[in-house]
Amino acid sequence: MPWVVVGAGLTGLACAQRLAELHPNDEVVLLDARLVGQGASGRNSGFAVGVSHFPGAYKPEQKESFSRVNRINQVGLDLLGKQIKSLSINCQWDDGGFFHGAADRSSIKEHKNFIDYLNAMGVEHNSLDHDAMENCFGTSLYKAGVHVKRGALMQPAALVRGLADGQPKNVRLIENCPVLKVERGNPITLQLSGGEIKTDKLVLATNYEAPKLGFLRRRLIGSTLSGSFTRTLTSQELSTLGSHKTWGIISLHGGGATLRLTKDGRICLRNTAEYSGGALLSAHALQARQITHRQSFEKRFPQLAHVPFEYAWSGVEGISGNGTNFFGQQSKNIYLAGGYNGSGVSRGTAFGHALAEYAGGGQSDLIADCLGSATATWLPPRPFLDVGAMLKVSARFKDVGLDR
Repeated sequence: MPWVVVGAGLTGLACAQRLAELHPNDEVVLLDARLVGQGASGRNSGFAVGVSHFPGAYKPEQKESFSRVNRINQVGLDLLGKQIKSLSINCQWDDGGFFHGAADRSSIKEHKNFIDYLNAMGVEHNSLDHDAMENCFGTSLYKAGVHVKRGALMQPAALVRGLADGQPKNVRLIENCPVLKVERGNPITLQLSGGEIKTDKLVLATNYEAPKLGFLRRRLIGSTLSGSFTRTLTSQELSTLGSHKTWGIISLHGGGATLRLTKDGRICLRNTAEYSGGALLSAHALQARQITHRQSFEKRFPQLAHVPFEYAWSGVEGISGNGTNFFGQQSKNIYLAGGYNGSGVSRGTAFGHALAEYAGGGQSDLIADCLGSATATWLPPRPFLDVGAMLKVSARFKDVGLDR
């Protein structure tokens, strides 16, 4: 087998598509341990970031590093936009950007930092005061906000399923096929529950699950997030939500709530994060987290306190100790990309595309940008890893206040 890609999320789908284009006479096998859409790429709030938020006061010496990350984000956005159009993917794609909100003292301070950063980087944006935020979204909670026009909103599971359905004919997708072990060699052997696959070149697009296969051990962990969304709102209920008919708000506090008003008229809210070894929450645990979701929802929209949640979900994001990403060759003929720290929709797409070119010996500005990621900090072994991971994830909620 010439090529095997493990992981059919956004990175793996982008990689498989590009490999198939570059090597039209080769079969590309794309494996996923679950059904497409059940992994992290289908379990997020649906934000494709164009301009990353880097907390803290802006420093001029950081400009090139920030520019590099944003260039990668933009490539991913452009790739997704073209694929959605060419494949006619119905995923509620809205490329009008989204908002960053501030409700409490810590995030209000960060609002100024973010504005300074956007001005220094020459990023088009609009700043909003309390009244403007209330007029736009029908909530009086936010004291300030910023609209950044580079970014998109979508239904993530519909996006990845559409991309999977639109893969080139020389891509063979095999779902519900977990890889149990990777044996390095020539060829590389993948051990499966029902046999094995041998391949000349292997791409790992497994994000936070890479350590299970022996890669990025003590470099990458999974943080489990959870959220809920309402039933479809009535026209009268929607009329209480301000002038914007569809929108997304990311808190300027790292532990703050993420909110969406979707095109089909639901409010989606995500506001918990915890370390559980990269596992999804059980039904019982998810029900318990909905208490926090509910409090956050009613704090923002007391006029909708009667509206029930219809669904809840959890998902896992891959995070590193210093917020870096992973891209490149891990060992002979084995390549890997992952660790997006919550920005995997656009960045993961760009990394997958670039990794396909890099694995085939290509060179480009995008590959150079992806290779420019800082080295990840080392994480201690278990049980110290578990303690440290729990502390790191819980630290994001320090001084979150009203933003949660």
